[in-house]
Amino acid sequence: MQKRIRFFLPLLAAVISLFACGKKSIEYDKIDILRLPSQTGKDFTTTYTDSGKLELVFSAPVMERYEKAEPPYTEFRSGLDVRFHDGNSRPVASVTSRYAKFHDDKNLWELQDSVVAFNESGEKLETELLFWDQKKDLIYTDRFVKITTEDQIIQGYGLESDPRLTRRRIKNLSATIYINEEN
Repeated sequence: MQKRIRFFLPLLAAVISLFACGKKSIEYDKIDILRLPSQTGKDFTTTYTDSGKLELVFSAPVMERYEKAEPPYTEFRSGLDVRFHDGNSRPVASVTSRYAKFHDDKNLWELQDSVVAFNESGEKLETELLFWDQKKDLIYTDRFVKITTEDQIIQGYGLESDPRLTRRRIKNLSATIYINEEN
């Protein structure tokens, strides 16, 4: 029995050292879990109602929610499309953009890249960057804006307005072009 132990011990030691020397250590890059979205949605549409009346229809190709980020936010890398309703099936206003981000801590929407909004009067707002502060009930930008109404085109840099675009102020007005100008 002792002969077997004497034979197996050196053999066991050789096998262990052989595997220990041959083992390669593999290191993986650490993944920052906070950088990964906590929720992801693709090709979704959400409908909001109030007392059974249609208020808005919100759709986006991709939504990524980052709840663990500091501060938390929701990103729409492929843009969004929002249709506002007043209880009827036909929308009364809309806004689209190719990129959007919602800042949870500030209750602030940031729309970028080809932002187009139509209000209830059919007036069209175009810009490259637009913020909607839900706490202050205010939309604003410091970028170039173009507003097309029934009879004029208004251009300038910087805008502050209510979300319905009825009480708007263009900060640096650069042009007002009258479409139906009589000579």
